[in-house]
Amino acid sequence: MHLAYPAVLAALLFCVGLYGVLARRNAILVLMSVELMLNAVNLNLVAFDVWLRDTLHTGQSLTLFVIAIAAAEIGIGLAIVLMVYRNRGTSDIDRLRDTAEGPEDMTGPEDPEGPAETGAPAKKAEATA
Repeated sequence: MHLAYPAVLAALLFCVGLYGVLARRNAILVLMSVELMLNAVNLNLVAFDVWLRDTLHTGQSLTLFVIAIAAAEIGIGLAIVLMVYRNRGTSDIDRLRDTAEGPEDMTGPEDPEGPAETGAPAKKAEATA
């Protein structure tokens, strides 16, 4: 078997994964796309290991290492996504700019109009005549 077949298949898998990472807005789909990219790398590692006829099977050993790292990555990634979904109610990446609340989100009960501008007194509601 020629080396070109698995290399082209791995390139296609990697491109599909890259498109998924760049175009998707759901965090779960982004994690799945990262897995596709890692599987493309694994396919290349095994194909080049067979093509080079390595006696130590370095490509296959690295593939097992990448699979173990990918399993840990997906476990931690899913845990983070589930916690964010529980706290925010969405897993949309565009809506999750940061994990900390900014000053615009911290409106206190004493000022219903929001935080005052720096150096200027807080605006009070004008009395209607």
